[in-house]
Amino acid sequence: QVQLVESGGGLVQPGGSLRLSCAASGRLANINAMGWYRQAPGKQRELVAAISNGGSTNYADSVKGRFTISRDNTKNTVYLQMNSLKPEDTAVYYCNWRTGQFSFYNYWGQGTQVTVSS
Repeated sequence: QVQLVESGGGLVQPGGSLRLSCAASGRLANINAMGWYRQAPGKQRELVAAISNGGSTNYADSVKGRFTISRDNTKNTVYLQMNSLKPEDTAVYYCNWRTGQFSFYNYWGQGTQVTVSS
């Protein structure tokens, strides 16, 4: 079975940086997009950043200019570089890989905690 394994979360002070990684245990076929979601306590999960199979990217307004999503196809890995972190960025971050064409299937990482606090 294909699994997504996340790493890179942790505790950082405001203004600091973290780099999240999400590696697939095996090669995924027919990938539509890869992305990162986050969920804070008591709130719904929201899309943070996404990258299409063609390389185009989308970001939530709250993270534009601070976060960068990228991928390395040869390593089956997607990254999220997070700079100028704010306390409001505190959440559990989940990576997502979407496959399929007319019927989509989503693969999810296990989640990694990011805490921004002094």
